[in-house]
Parts: sequence; structure tokens; C-alpha cells
Amino acid sequence: MLPNPTGSDSYSPNRTACIRGRIQVRGLRARFAAEAAAEVERLAALAARSLRAGEGLAAVELAIRTAMTRLGAGLLEDLLALDAGYDGPAVDCGAGHQARFVSHRDKVIDTVLGPVTVRRAYYRCGQCPGGVVPRDAELGTAHASLSPGLRSMAAHAATAVPFARATALLAELAGVSLTVKRVERSAEADGAAARAAQEAESAAILARRVIPLRPSGPLPGTLYIEVDGTGVPMTPAETAGRPGKADDGRAHTREVKLACLFTQTKYDEKGRPVADPASASYLASFAPAGAFGALAAAEARRRGAEVIRQLIVIGDGARWIWALAGDRFPQATQVVDLYHAREHLHDPAAHLAFIVPDPAAWLAARLADLDAGDVAAIIKAARAYPLAGIKADELDTKVGYFETNAHRMRYARFRELGMFVGSGAVEDGCKNVIGARMKRSGMRWSLRRADAISELRCQDASGRWDQIWPKIHNQTGAA
Repeated sequence: MLPNPTGSDSYSPNRTACIRGRIQVRGLRARFAAEAAAEVERLAALAARSLRAGEGLAAVELAIRTAMTRLGAGLLEDLLALDAGYDGPAVDCGAGHQARFVSHRDKVIDTVLGPVTVRRAYYRCGQCPGGVVPRDAELGTAHASLSPGLRSMAAHAATAVPFARATALLAELAGVSLTVKRVERSAEADGAAARAAQEAESAAILARRVIPLRPSGPLPGTLYIEVDGTGVPMTPAETAGRPGKADDGRAHTREVKLACLFTQTKYDEKGRPVADPASASYLASFAPAGAFGALAAAEARRRGAEVIRQLIVIGDGARWIWALAGDRFPQATQVVDLYHAREHLHDPAAHLAFIVPDPAAWLAARLADLDAGDVAAIIKAARAYPLAGIKADELDTKVGYFETNAHRMRYARFRELGMFVGSGAVEDGCKNVIGARMKRSGMRWSLRRADAISELRCQDASGRWDQIWPKIHNQTGAA
């Protein structure tokens, strides 16, 4: 016979819970009102004594906050005790079987108000490993010991600053004491869940199971998609066997690919383009270029790529960027970042310095050609000197960069059309979205943790935290 927690032959779980709940709520209201009144009276007396004793306002504020959070934790614990999540003698285990009620079990959950103890109905399926606790799923605490609210606070802090500092900030600003390891695990789990939610959303958009809403108001004139990559320092295990540029020939970083999408509608008084305020969104991934391209294509569609008049892809000339652009944005105008192109011009200039009469003047003339978008003149000038052997082969490589990207370097024409010709937005993202948190001195990341934090950083920088958080707070299982 299945357990009956009331001991009554006429037991009805729903009816009994409803009656018991109404009685308990009335009693809880009365008790909380009395406790609150007593606490307020006590705090008023404490504040008066402290101020008279010269302890200062800060001490009084802290004492009141501590008392109020303690009172709130007690109220929260009492409210949670009204419903233990008992759904009858048996519930679906999630795999098509019936899990049977075993007992009520306590669990301590850390919340923004402090730790609270929750009593939950525990079910066991004879055919599946582990137990079933419906109340944990309802509260968003399945396989986790931090409440969703506290997890959000921990994730925000760990997204902004290193884990140890994030832990200290939680204690200083919120009065919540956690270990550094718990903050790490919680943020990593939430970042991984955010990544899964993003990938699921992207797949749904690309499969047209989800149709993004048309941007409200007048459509922007242009959507820019700037793409770049930057190295993130990794633990030795994450770079084992990978060649690198260091003196020892080994890699010490892994490249994270970053995209910055923003719209542009207006121009300044000199006719130069101005990015629309607060229009930037960011994507980061350690995945191969193909998978990253799918994320970028979905984000562009979400941002209105199918209805905005012009798409422009700007990158530094890396082959994977243009392969991605050709595959995912064939209709877009492609632009090599002008400042990278200028840097590349120094290579043939240095290569020809031994034979050019005035190397500095030659370079200045070629830079002027580049600004004018006259790549043919650059190629002609570089090949005007007879070279042979390895010197000729090396020149072919250096000039080949301009031959390959000539159609992406029509800078005078691009400027006439009011286009950006630099990838400053995504480079700023590499520096501030990724580097400011993940490339500090002494940092070494696991790939999983770096992927999780980079995802949270992008969601935060994109202003999408409140949109993504409801999708992930029931998915995590850490801390």
C-alpha cells in the first residue's frame, strides 16, 4: 500500500493541502506581523542608542539590514514550509515511469536573504537512478543549493570581476557569505546553461521554428557584422599538443571568436557614420568557424538582417572570416579593416627596402594608394622591382594579401557611401568584453569555464541578461 502522510482513509491530497494551506497562511500572517512589529521596535531602540553613542550611520544601516534579512529569511522559510511539493502517492519520473513517494526530506538552500531549510516530498523510481523531487523543480533549485535569485547575483558578480573578488563583493554588498569555489561552480553552470539556451534559440531561428519580430520603429539603414578572434590563456591541459607562437613552440592560449553586430542610421556633421546608441550585441565561442557562423547568422536574423537594407561584414583579413561571410552572408558587402590593411603594407615595404631608393617615401605613397582604394597601384609598385628566388616567393606572399582582398579594400568608395571602414567595435569587444575579464595577469582557464564566462559576458554586454536568465534558471545544477 502506498504511504499516506495524513493517516486518513478518506485522504485527498489536493483538498487536504488546500484546507491546511489556508489555515497556515492565516497563522503565518499573524505571526509575521507580530515578529515584524517586535523587530521594528527593537531596531528603533538600537538605532537610537547607536546614534547617541556616536557609532555612526553606517553601523546602524548595517545592523538594520542584517536584522531585516534575517527576518525575511524566516518569513521565506515559513512560506516555503506551506507546500512540500507532495503530489500524491506517485508522480511521473520524467522517463515514462511512476516514482513513488518515500518521505519528506530537508534541504538547506542559500538565498539572497540567507540560508533557509526547505522540506520537500521525495519520490523514488524503481527503474531510474536518483530520486524525483517536484518541489526542487518548482523552485528552480534542482541539483543546486543556491536559489535562482542568489545564482543571478553570483553570476553577475563573477561575470564582472574575478571569482575571489566576486565572492567578496557578495559579502560586502549583499551580506551573503559563499566560498569562492561555490561562486565559480554556480557561474560556470549558469554560463553553460546560457550557452545551451543561446544555441537552442539560434537553431530554432535558423530552422524558422522561431521568427524574430521585425524591429520596432523605422528600420535602421545598415546592419554591421564585425568579426575577430583573440587568444584566451588556458591551462596546460587545454593546449597540450597544440602548436603556438611562443618561444617553446607550444600554444598557451585558445582562440575565442567574437562577433559584434550593431546598426547605423545617422551621420555626424562631417558626414561620417555614427553607430546607433545601445545597438551592439555580442557573440563569443571557442567552437570551430562553421558552428560560430551559425550563431552569427541566427543573431543577424534576430537583429533584422532579412529586412534591413544593407549588411556589411568587417574583418581583419583572416581567411575563416571571409569564408564565414561568403557562406552565411553572401549578400553582404565585405570590408577589410583599414588599419589592419595599413599594418600589412609595412611588410612589402620592409621587404623592398634594400632595393627601393627611398623606402619611407615609397611606403607613404602606398598608404595614400590604400586610402584611395587603389590596390592595383600598390601591386604594380611592389612588383616593379626584379626579384628572384626566395625573395620573389616572399614578395608573392606579402602582395598576395592585397591581391586576394582587393575588392574588400575600396576605401574611397566605401567612405563615399557613408560606411565604416574599421573594425573598432569588435576590437573593443576583444579588449573589454573578453580581455578585461579573461586575460588578466596570471589567469589560466579551462575551456568549459572560459566558454561559460565569455557567454555571460556577451549576454551582459548585449543587454540581454534579463531575456536569457528566465530560460536558464531551471536548467543549472551546481553549487
